[in-house]
Amino acid sequence: MATFSPDALTATATELANNGAELISREAACLLLRANDDMLPSLLSAAQLARARFNPGVVTYSRKVFLPLTNLCRDYCGYCTFRRDPGDPGAHTMTPDEVMEVVRAGERMRCTEALFSLGDKPELLFPQMRDTLRRFGYKSTLHYLEAMCEKVLRESSLLPHPNPGLMSAEWLERLSRVAPSIGLMLETASTRLLAKDAAHDNAPDKDPAKRLRVIEDAGRRKIPFTTGILIGIGETLEERVDALIAIRDLHERYGHIQEVIVQNFCAKSGTPMAHWPEPDRGEMLRTLAVARLLMPKMNIQAPPNLSDPHYADLLEGGINDWGGVSPLTPDFINPEKPWPHLEDLRQRTESKGFELRQRLPVYPEFREQAAARSDLLAERLSAAADAEGYARRAA
Repeated sequence: MATFSPDALTATATELANNGAELISREAACLLLRANDDMLPSLLSAAQLARARFNPGVVTYSRKVFLPLTNLCRDYCGYCTFRRDPGDPGAHTMTPDEVMEVVRAGERMRCTEALFSLGDKPELLFPQMRDTLRRFGYKSTLHYLEAMCEKVLRESSLLPHPNPGLMSAEWLERLSRVAPSIGLMLETASTRLLAKDAAHDNAPDKDPAKRLRVIEDAGRRKIPFTTGILIGIGETLEERVDALIAIRDLHERYGHIQEVIVQNFCAKSGTPMAHWPEPDRGEMLRTLAVARLLMPKMNIQAPPNLSDPHYADLLEGGINDWGGVSPLTPDFINPEKPWPHLEDLRQRTESKGFELRQRLPVYPEFREQAAARSDLLAERLSAAADAEGYARRAA
Protein backbone atom coordinates (compact mmCIF):
# COMPACT_ATOMS: atom_id res chain seq x y z
CA MET A 1 0.00 0.00 0.00
CA ALA A 2 1.81 3.12 -1.22
CA THR A 3 -0.59 5.89 -0.22
CA PHE A 4 -3.43 6.48 2.20
CA SER A 5 -6.17 8.93 1.32
CA PRO A 6 -8.99 9.94 3.67
CA ASP A 7 -11.35 7.79 1.59
CA ALA A 8 -9.04 4.78 1.95
CA LEU A 9 -8.92 5.34 5.70
CA THR A 10 -12.70 5.45 5.88
CA ALA A 11 -12.91 2.19 3.89
CA THR A 12 -10.39 0.55 6.24
CA ALA A 13 -12.35 1.75 9.25
CA THR A 14 -15.60 0.41 7.83
CA GLU A 15 -14.04 -2.99 7.22
CA LEU A 16 -12.65 -3.09 10.76
CA ALA A 17 -15.99 -2.05 12.19
CA ASN A 18 -17.87 -4.63 10.16
CA ASN A 19 -15.79 -7.70 10.89
CA GLY A 20 -12.65 -6.76 12.82
CA ALA A 21 -10.74 -9.31 10.75
CA GLU A 22 -8.23 -7.30 8.73
CA LEU A 23 -5.24 -5.66 10.36
CA ILE A 24 -3.28 -2.89 8.71
CA SER A 25 0.18 -3.80 7.46
CA ARG A 26 3.50 -2.54 8.79
CA GLU A 27 3.89 -0.42 5.66
CA ALA A 28 0.45 1.13 6.13
CA ALA A 29 1.11 1.81 9.81
CA CYS A 30 4.33 3.64 8.97
CA LEU A 31 2.53 5.72 6.35
CA LEU A 32 -0.24 6.58 8.78
CA LEU A 33 2.24 7.82 11.37
CA ARG A 34 3.35 10.32 8.73
CA ALA A 35 -0.21 11.37 7.89
CA ASN A 36 -0.56 15.11 7.52
CA ASP A 37 -2.95 17.21 9.57
CA ASP A 38 -5.62 17.06 6.86
CA MET A 39 -5.71 13.26 7.17
CA LEU A 40 -5.68 13.17 10.96
CA PRO A 41 -9.50 13.36 11.40
CA SER A 42 -9.99 10.35 9.10
CA LEU A 43 -7.28 8.41 10.93
CA LEU A 44 -8.90 9.16 14.28
CA SER A 45 -12.32 8.16 12.95
CA ALA A 46 -10.88 4.83 11.84
CA ALA A 47 -9.42 4.24 15.30
CA GLN A 48 -12.69 5.18 17.01
CA LEU A 49 -14.67 2.78 14.84
CA ALA A 50 -12.22 -0.01 15.67
CA ARG A 51 -12.58 0.73 19.39
CA ALA A 52 -16.36 0.86 19.14
CA ARG A 53 -16.42 -2.69 17.83
CA PHE A 54 -14.05 -3.92 20.55
CA ASN A 55 -15.35 -2.15 23.66
CA PRO A 56 -18.15 0.33 23.03
CA GLY A 57 -19.20 2.94 25.54
CA VAL A 58 -16.86 2.19 28.45
CA VAL A 59 -13.47 3.61 29.42
CA THR A 60 -11.74 2.12 32.45
CA TYR A 61 -9.17 3.13 35.05
CA SER A 62 -7.57 1.55 38.10
CA ARG A 63 -7.76 3.40 41.43
CA LYS A 64 -4.31 2.84 42.90
CA VAL A 65 -1.61 3.69 45.37
CA PHE A 66 1.89 4.06 43.95
CA LEU A 67 4.57 2.28 45.99
CA PRO A 68 8.17 3.11 45.01
CA LEU A 69 9.62 0.06 46.77
CA THR A 70 13.16 1.22 45.99
CA ASN A 71 14.44 3.91 43.67
CA LEU A 72 17.96 2.48 43.62
CA CYS A 73 18.63 1.12 40.14
CA ARG A 74 21.57 -0.24 38.18
CA ASP A 75 20.35 1.35 34.91
CA TYR A 76 21.02 4.94 33.87
CA CYS A 77 18.36 5.94 31.31
CA GLY A 78 18.77 9.34 29.70
CA TYR A 79 15.30 10.57 30.66
CA CYS A 80 14.79 9.19 34.18
CA THR A 81 14.61 11.15 37.44
CA PHE A 82 13.16 8.26 39.47
CA ARG A 83 16.39 6.28 39.88
CA ARG A 84 18.99 7.12 42.54
CA ASP A 85 22.40 5.97 43.66
CA PRO A 86 22.92 5.28 47.38
CA GLY A 87 23.64 8.57 49.13
CA ASP A 88 21.81 10.68 46.55
CA PRO A 89 19.15 13.05 47.93
CA GLY A 90 15.86 11.14 48.02
CA ALA A 91 17.42 7.69 47.69
CA HIS A 92 15.14 5.33 49.62
CA THR A 93 13.97 1.76 50.01
CA MET A 94 10.58 1.43 51.69
CA THR A 95 10.29 -0.64 54.85
CA PRO A 96 7.43 -3.12 55.24
CA ASP A 97 5.76 -0.73 57.71
CA GLU A 98 5.98 2.12 55.20
CA VAL A 99 4.44 -0.07 52.51
CA MET A 100 1.51 -1.03 54.69
CA GLU A 101 0.97 2.54 55.94
CA VAL A 102 0.38 3.66 52.34
CA VAL A 103 -1.75 0.60 51.61
CA ARG A 104 -3.98 1.27 54.64
CA ALA A 105 -4.43 4.88 53.56
CA GLY A 106 -5.33 3.64 50.08
CA GLU A 107 -7.96 1.33 51.53
CA ARG A 108 -9.60 4.29 53.22
CA MET A 109 -9.75 6.03 49.82
CA ARG A 110 -11.30 2.96 48.14
CA CYS A 111 -8.23 2.08 46.07
CA THR A 112 -7.98 -1.46 44.73
CA GLU A 113 -4.45 -1.54 43.26
CA ALA A 114 -1.06 -1.43 44.95
CA LEU A 115 1.37 -0.58 42.15
CA PHE A 116 4.96 -1.52 42.99
CA SER A 117 7.64 0.27 40.97
CA LEU A 118 11.31 -0.26 41.63
CA GLY A 119 14.77 -0.09 40.17
CA ASP A 120 16.17 -3.08 38.31
CA LYS A 121 18.24 -5.40 40.55
CA PRO A 122 20.09 -2.63 42.43
CA GLU A 123 21.81 -5.14 44.72
CA LEU A 124 23.93 -6.29 41.77
CA LEU A 125 25.57 -2.85 41.68
CA PHE A 126 25.26 -1.42 45.18
CA PRO A 127 26.54 -3.09 48.36
CA GLN A 128 24.31 -0.68 50.32
CA MET A 129 21.24 -2.35 48.81
CA ARG A 130 22.59 -5.77 49.72
CA ASP A 131 23.01 -4.54 53.30
CA THR A 132 19.42 -3.20 53.35
CA LEU A 133 18.00 -6.46 52.05
CA ARG A 134 20.02 -8.45 54.57
CA ARG A 135 18.69 -6.22 57.35
CA PHE A 136 15.13 -6.80 56.13
CA GLY A 137 15.79 -10.55 55.93
CA TYR A 138 15.72 -11.09 52.14
CA LYS A 139 18.19 -12.43 49.59
CA SER A 140 17.33 -10.10 46.72
CA THR A 141 15.08 -7.24 45.67
CA LEU A 142 12.77 -9.73 43.97
CA HIS A 143 12.50 -11.78 47.17
CA TYR A 144 11.55 -8.60 49.03
CA LEU A 145 9.04 -7.61 46.35
CA GLU A 146 7.44 -11.07 46.47
CA ALA A 147 7.06 -10.82 50.25
CA MET A 148 5.49 -7.35 50.06
CA CYS A 149 3.05 -8.44 47.35
CA GLU A 150 1.96 -11.36 49.51
CA LYS A 151 1.69 -9.13 52.58
CA VAL A 152 -0.57 -6.68 50.72
CA LEU A 153 -2.65 -9.57 49.38
CA ARG A 154 -3.10 -11.21 52.78
CA GLU A 155 -3.46 -8.14 54.99
CA SER A 156 -5.48 -5.68 52.89
CA SER A 157 -8.19 -5.44 50.29
CA LEU A 158 -5.76 -4.13 47.66
CA LEU A 159 -4.35 -6.22 44.82
CA PRO A 160 -0.66 -5.85 43.96
CA HIS A 161 0.68 -5.11 40.48
CA PRO A 162 4.51 -5.24 40.35
CA ASN A 163 6.78 -3.66 37.73
CA PRO A 164 10.11 -5.24 38.69
CA GLY A 165 12.12 -5.00 35.47
CA LEU A 166 13.79 -8.03 33.92
CA MET A 167 13.11 -11.35 35.62
CA SER A 168 13.53 -15.05 34.99
CA ALA A 169 10.76 -17.47 34.13
CA GLU A 170 11.01 -18.77 37.69
CA TRP A 171 10.39 -15.29 39.09
CA LEU A 172 7.46 -14.74 36.76
CA GLU A 173 5.94 -17.91 38.21
CA ARG A 174 6.60 -16.84 41.79
CA LEU A 175 5.25 -13.31 41.43
CA SER A 176 2.20 -14.51 39.51
CA ARG A 177 1.08 -16.44 42.60
CA VAL A 178 0.93 -13.24 44.70
CA ALA A 179 -0.10 -10.67 42.06
CA PRO A 180 -2.94 -10.96 39.52
CA SER A 181 -0.94 -9.11 36.86
CA ILE A 182 2.66 -8.15 36.19
CA GLY A 183 4.10 -5.31 34.12
CA LEU A 184 7.20 -4.62 32.05
CA MET A 185 7.35 -1.84 29.49
CA LEU A 186 9.01 -2.86 26.24
CA GLU A 187 9.52 0.89 25.58
CA THR A 188 11.16 0.38 22.18
CA ALA A 189 12.27 -2.25 19.69
CA SER A 190 15.31 -0.16 18.78
CA THR A 191 18.73 -1.53 19.70
CA ARG A 192 20.20 1.76 18.41
CA LEU A 193 19.07 3.40 21.64
CA LEU A 194 21.58 1.27 23.58
CA ALA A 195 24.44 3.12 21.84
CA LYS A 196 26.64 5.73 23.49
CA ASP A 197 24.75 8.95 24.33
CA ALA A 198 21.41 7.45 23.26
CA ALA A 199 18.41 7.11 25.61
CA HIS A 200 19.39 3.66 26.90
CA ASP A 201 23.14 4.12 26.99
CA ASN A 202 24.37 2.48 30.22
CA ALA A 203 21.01 0.76 30.73
CA PRO A 204 21.65 -2.92 30.00
CA ASP A 205 18.21 -4.00 31.21
CA LYS A 206 16.56 -1.97 28.42
CA ASP A 207 17.81 -4.33 25.71
CA PRO A 208 14.64 -5.01 23.65
CA ALA A 209 15.50 -8.69 23.14
CA LYS A 210 15.76 -9.26 26.89
CA ARG A 211 12.46 -7.51 27.55
CA LEU A 212 10.66 -9.38 24.78
CA ARG A 213 11.97 -12.62 26.27
CA VAL A 214 10.32 -11.77 29.61
CA ILE A 215 7.03 -10.90 27.92
CA GLU A 216 7.14 -14.17 25.96
CA ASP A 217 7.99 -16.19 29.08
CA ALA A 218 4.92 -14.67 30.73
CA GLY A 219 2.86 -15.67 27.72
CA ARG A 220 4.00 -19.27 27.89
CA ARG A 221 2.77 -19.30 31.49
CA LYS A 222 -0.55 -17.54 30.74
CA ILE A 223 0.25 -14.67 33.14
CA PRO A 224 -1.84 -11.51 32.58
CA PHE A 225 0.70 -8.95 31.48
CA THR A 226 0.94 -5.20 30.94
CA THR A 227 3.48 -3.72 28.54
CA GLY A 228 3.78 -0.81 26.15
CA ILE A 229 5.96 1.70 24.35
CA LEU A 230 7.57 5.01 25.27
CA ILE A 231 7.44 7.34 22.29
CA GLY A 232 9.76 10.21 21.48
CA ILE A 233 13.05 8.91 22.97
CA GLY A 234 14.93 8.79 19.66
CA GLU A 235 13.24 5.89 17.89
CA THR A 236 12.28 6.15 14.23
CA LEU A 237 8.63 5.86 13.26
CA GLU A 238 9.42 2.46 11.72
CA GLU A 239 10.96 1.30 15.01
CA ARG A 240 7.87 2.55 16.85
CA VAL A 241 5.64 0.44 14.61
CA ASP A 242 7.98 -2.55 15.03
CA ALA A 243 7.60 -2.33 18.82
CA LEU A 244 3.81 -2.31 18.55
CA ILE A 245 3.87 -5.25 16.13
CA ALA A 246 6.21 -7.21 18.40
CA ILE A 247 3.74 -6.78 21.25
CA ARG A 248 0.78 -7.70 19.05
CA ASP A 249 2.50 -10.80 17.71
CA LEU A 250 3.28 -12.08 21.21
CA HIS A 251 -0.33 -11.57 22.24
CA GLU A 252 -1.60 -13.35 19.14
CA ARG A 253 0.64 -16.28 20.03
CA TYR A 254 -0.16 -16.50 23.76
CA GLY A 255 -3.23 -14.35 24.50
CA HIS A 256 -1.82 -12.87 27.71
CA ILE A 257 -1.19 -9.15 27.12
CA GLN A 258 -4.03 -7.47 28.97
CA GLU A 259 -2.98 -3.90 28.24
CA VAL A 260 -0.74 -1.92 25.87
CA ILE A 261 0.41 1.46 27.16
CA VAL A 262 1.36 4.24 24.76
CA GLN A 263 3.32 6.68 26.89
CA ASN A 264 4.74 9.98 25.70
CA PHE A 265 8.26 11.08 26.64
CA CYS A 266 8.39 14.08 28.98
CA ALA A 267 11.67 15.99 29.25
CA LYS A 268 12.99 16.41 32.79
CA SER A 269 15.52 18.93 34.03
CA GLY A 270 18.78 17.49 35.26
CA THR A 271 18.75 14.55 32.83
CA PRO A 272 20.83 14.07 29.66
CA MET A 273 17.60 14.44 27.64
CA ALA A 274 16.41 17.58 29.42
CA HIS A 275 16.27 19.52 26.14
CA TRP A 276 14.99 16.68 23.98
CA PRO A 277 11.80 17.57 22.06
CA GLU A 278 8.58 16.05 23.40
CA PRO A 279 5.95 14.44 21.16
CA ASP A 280 3.18 16.91 20.39
CA ARG A 281 -0.57 16.31 20.46
CA GLY A 282 -0.72 15.26 16.80
CA GLU A 283 2.11 12.76 17.13
CA MET A 284 0.55 11.23 20.22
CA LEU A 285 -2.87 10.92 18.57
CA ARG A 286 -1.38 9.40 15.41
CA THR A 287 0.50 6.82 17.47
CA LEU A 288 -2.58 5.93 19.50
CA ALA A 289 -4.70 5.57 16.38
CA VAL A 290 -2.12 3.38 14.65
CA ALA A 291 -1.83 1.25 17.79
CA ARG A 292 -5.61 0.77 17.78
CA LEU A 293 -5.65 -0.18 14.08
CA LEU A 294 -2.75 -2.59 14.57
CA MET A 295 -4.42 -4.09 17.66
CA PRO A 296 -8.18 -3.56 17.30
CA LYS A 297 -9.08 -6.17 19.93
CA MET A 298 -6.63 -5.21 22.67
CA ASN A 299 -6.86 -2.80 25.61
CA ILE A 300 -4.91 0.36 24.83
CA GLN A 301 -4.05 2.91 27.50
CA ALA A 302 -2.48 6.35 27.68
CA PRO A 303 -1.63 8.12 30.97
CA PRO A 304 -3.83 11.19 31.42
CA ASN A 305 -1.41 13.13 33.62
CA LEU A 306 1.24 13.20 30.89
CA SER A 307 -1.15 15.02 28.52
CA ASP A 308 -2.80 17.42 30.96
CA PRO A 309 -4.67 19.75 30.58
CA HIS A 310 -6.01 18.33 27.31
CA TYR A 311 -5.90 14.64 28.20
CA ALA A 312 -9.52 14.00 27.19
CA ASP A 313 -8.39 14.41 23.58
CA LEU A 314 -6.55 11.09 23.90
CA LEU A 315 -9.91 9.33 23.68
CA GLU A 316 -10.08 10.46 20.06
CA GLY A 317 -7.11 8.19 19.33
CA GLY A 318 -9.04 5.03 20.23
CA ILE A 319 -7.86 4.26 23.76
CA ASN A 320 -10.21 2.50 26.17
CA ASP A 321 -8.32 2.87 29.44
CA TRP A 322 -6.61 5.58 31.52
CA GLY A 323 -4.36 3.25 33.50
CA GLY A 324 -3.73 3.64 37.20
CA VAL A 325 -4.76 6.95 38.76
CA SER A 326 -4.16 7.68 42.41
CA PRO A 327 -6.19 9.89 44.75
CA LEU A 328 -3.38 9.59 47.32
CA THR A 329 0.16 9.15 45.99
CA PRO A 330 2.03 11.05 43.26
CA ASP A 331 3.36 9.61 40.03
CA PHE A 332 6.87 8.98 41.33
CA ILE A 333 8.18 8.38 37.80
CA ASN A 334 6.80 11.73 36.61
CA PRO A 335 6.42 13.73 39.85
CA GLU A 336 6.02 17.00 37.95
CA LYS A 337 2.82 15.62 36.37
CA PRO A 338 0.03 15.32 38.98
CA TRP A 339 -2.81 12.86 38.50
CA PRO A 340 -6.16 14.33 37.49
CA HIS A 341 -8.76 14.41 40.24
CA LEU A 342 -11.01 11.40 39.80
CA GLU A 343 -14.14 13.52 39.53
CA ASP A 344 -12.51 15.53 36.76
CA LEU A 345 -11.52 12.28 35.04
CA ARG A 346 -15.13 11.10 35.22
CA GLN A 347 -16.54 14.37 33.90
CA ARG A 348 -14.11 14.60 31.01
CA THR A 349 -14.64 10.96 30.06
CA GLU A 350 -18.41 11.39 30.12
CA SER A 351 -18.13 14.60 28.07
CA LYS A 352 -16.70 12.43 25.28
CA GLY A 353 -19.67 10.06 25.49
CA PHE A 354 -18.22 7.25 27.64
CA GLU A 355 -18.99 5.71 31.00
CA LEU A 356 -15.99 5.63 33.33
CA ARG A 357 -15.65 2.28 35.14
CA GLN A 358 -13.17 1.36 37.85
CA ARG A 359 -11.34 -1.87 37.11
CA LEU A 360 -8.93 -3.98 39.11
CA PRO A 361 -5.22 -4.16 38.20
CA VAL A 362 -6.20 -7.20 36.16
CA TYR A 363 -8.75 -6.55 33.41
CA PRO A 364 -12.14 -8.31 33.63
CA GLU A 365 -11.44 -10.64 30.71
CA PHE A 366 -8.19 -11.80 32.35
CA ARG A 367 -9.54 -12.32 35.86
CA GLU A 368 -10.06 -16.09 35.56
CA GLN A 369 -6.57 -16.46 34.12
CA ALA A 370 -5.17 -14.67 37.19
CA ALA A 371 -7.34 -16.54 39.67
CA ALA A 372 -6.00 -19.84 38.40
CA ARG A 373 -2.50 -18.95 39.61
CA SER A 374 -3.18 -19.57 43.31
CA ASP A 375 -6.00 -20.13 45.79
CA LEU A 376 -5.06 -16.90 47.57
CA LEU A 377 -5.44 -14.89 44.37
CA ALA A 378 -8.72 -16.58 43.56
CA GLU A 379 -10.06 -15.67 47.00
CA ARG A 380 -8.91 -12.05 46.84
CA LEU A 381 -10.16 -11.51 43.30
CA SER A 382 -13.55 -12.94 44.18
CA ALA A 383 -13.85 -10.46 47.04
CA ALA A 384 -12.72 -7.48 44.93
CA ALA A 385 -14.60 -8.03 41.65
CA ASP A 386 -18.24 -7.52 40.77
CA ALA A 387 -20.19 -9.89 38.52
CA GLU A 388 -18.69 -8.30 35.38
CA GLY A 389 -15.12 -8.45 36.66
CA TYR A 390 -14.81 -4.72 37.41
CA ALA A 391 -14.04 -3.34 40.86
CA ARG A 392 -16.99 -3.60 43.24
CA ARG A 393 -18.77 -0.28 43.56
CA ALA A 394 -18.72 1.38 46.97
CA ALA A 395 -21.88 0.82 48.96
